[in-house]
Amino acid sequence: MCEYTAKDFKKGQPRWCPGCGDHFFLASLHKAMAEIGIAPWETAVISGIGCSSRLPYYMNTYAMQTIHGRAAAISTGAKVANPDLTIWQISGDGDGLAIGGNHFIHAVRRNINLNMILLNNRIYGLTKGQYSPTSPRGFVSKSSPYGTVEDPFRPAELCFGARGRFFARTIATDDAGTVEVLKAAALHKGASVCEVLQNCVIFNNGTHDAIAKKEDRARNAIYLRHGQPMLFGENNEYGLMQEGFGLKVVKPGENGITEKDILIHDAHCMDNTLQLKLALMEGPDFPIALGVIRDVEAPTYEEAVHEQIEEVSSKKKYHNFEELLMTNDIWEVK
Repeated sequence: MCEYTAKDFKKGQPRWCPGCGDHFFLASLHKAMAEIGIAPWETAVISGIGCSSRLPYYMNTYAMQTIHGRAAAISTGAKVANPDLTIWQISGDGDGLAIGGNHFIHAVRRNINLNMILLNNRIYGLTKGQYSPTSPRGFVSKSSPYGTVEDPFRPAELCFGARGRFFARTIATDDAGTVEVLKAAALHKGASVCEVLQNCVIFNNGTHDAIAKKEDRARNAIYLRHGQPMLFGENNEYGLMQEGFGLKVVKPGENGITEKDILIHDAHCMDNTLQLKLALMEGPDFPIALGVIRDVEAPTYEEAVHEQIEEVSSKKKYHNFEELLMTNDIWEVK
């Protein structure tokens, strides 16, 4: 395996608003790809439509911007046609969960070996500030001047509901955390969904302020790592315990609680009940979960398709079109 640097994956000059979360994520993706070590010519980046979907233009890999909501469909075709190609699918919350929502859940259900990135700024930025499928109820936008009366999608819920085997979350301003999550997604064999929380400085500025800065993440987020206790806080002074069918924030050392009472994160557990509870935690009562929340192995779609083709072909009397023609009656015309 060759050694690469982030520069090997860079191309062009990004055209996003100054301060846009896409800049942060792009830099992390370049670093992650260099550390993963898969060659640029063995990699494809495929997107739909939206601000974030401009990202393929800035990748020195095979790259393609497709049509609105169809990134998962195009990525599926590319992966099945060429299973050796490493594919990163880039979608925003509008492109991926609105017009592309059906493709999203079925790509996850089929467990196609794609690295599916969902850049979530809770707004339609490219079309100038309409509310998106992840905008919170009551959100005031150009398309909801009195506040939206809809409840939002929660990406983790969609992923888990579609029998997703890998779900992770990061925030674009956390470079190290994002690189760690992207590397884990690349190592996972199957559909990996990474929700990247990011800011839109023009139309939804501050939507993730609770965890945007490092000091705020210490108070308001928890980094989940497989096999490690669920501790958080500026000095890991808080932890998560199970209480009945739910979760509870506790402080070890108080009320007889010790670190032995704190839950240990099991990202590989087949039963996703606890993983989903962790993924759906929200402030101010609970920390926002970051890191790899679920990582479970299962057969992949493209491998199963090719195995089926080989099995069926081995039982046939013909293996190409000419042999197929010869299986029928033949006449010689003079």
